[in-house]
Amino acid sequence: MIAAPKDPDPLAGWRFSVAPMMHWTDRHCRAFHRTLSAHARLYTEMVTTGAVLHGPRERLLGFSEVEHPVAVQLGGSDPAELARAARIAAEFGYDEVNLNVGCPSDRVQDGRFGACLMREPALVADCVAAMKAAVAVPVTVKCRIGVDDQDPEAALDALADAVVAAGVDGVIVHARKAWLQGLSPKENRDVPPLDYGRAARLKQRLPSLPLAVNGGLRDLDAAQARLAEVDGVMVGRAAYAEPALLLGVDPALFGTPAPAPDAFAAVEAFEPYIAAILAGGERLHAVTRHMLGLFNGRPGARAYRRHLSTHGLRPEAGLSTLREAVALVSREVPTARAA
Repeated sequence: MIAAPKDPDPLAGWRFSVAPMMHWTDRHCRAFHRTLSAHARLYTEMVTTGAVLHGPRERLLGFSEVEHPVAVQLGGSDPAELARAARIAAEFGYDEVNLNVGCPSDRVQDGRFGACLMREPALVADCVAAMKAAVAVPVTVKCRIGVDDQDPEAALDALADAVVAAGVDGVIVHARKAWLQGLSPKENRDVPPLDYGRAARLKQRLPSLPLAVNGGLRDLDAAQARLAEVDGVMVGRAAYAEPALLLGVDPALFGTPAPAPDAFAAVEAFEPYIAAILAGGERLHAVTRHMLGLFNGRPGARAYRRHLSTHGLRPEAGLSTLREAVALVSREVPTARAA
């Protein structure tokens, strides 16, 4: 794999990004996604300020040069701690620092960060201002349109106006409310209705604010439809579950060829990275668990997933295990979705 060149545009790749997803978008996932798109902006899992300041930083923040452009997402609500954490992340080489104002989990609420900060726009602004003063890279916010019984018009405007005044470089709007009581984090990704129009109205009101929309985008057609209204789209579960979707991002949204002509070539291009991981003592499954959906829709995809899920877990599993799994997949272009 060749490292993606750093773009002089500080928000390069914002036109399309892969969402931060806990337990999913680790460094191996991001390196794999970079094999499929040279331009998409990639995000880490959320990392709390406490973990950054007091935990194993290299394990939490370390990443490969191939991942650029790559952003770190921080969770916290103390401006001073966020400033210190942002500075540490910038020193690691991240291209952007993003503040989580959208996660609805109980653990996050107990820590007074995530979606509950939608109720405290002034505090979010203080956090943004502190991070802006600490780093030279862009500082962005990922938020909801509101929480619980908030009016999304007033809630989102209040947050956006506060962070714009603090100098925010961009806002990513997950276009649905978060219900902090009564819904699980999983349900909060599906149950509250999507309202892309709310994000579009914010862009119309603040045309100079770089604005991306997230939530419910399942394919590139849906993403392109939203780009008629906002500056960027962020795709989460669809990109993870169907990673071949990313092979269409560069041609469709950036006007450049995909890094690999197809999923088979992408696996071959990714092999040196996997070999280096194995040589460093990690197991194959740590990487290939992010690749299980790569061939969805092709004959043999189920056998591929089964082989990796079974044999990839073994301590001796290596590149040959991956190649055996890939060999089970038909190289013919599918005419209908297969299992």
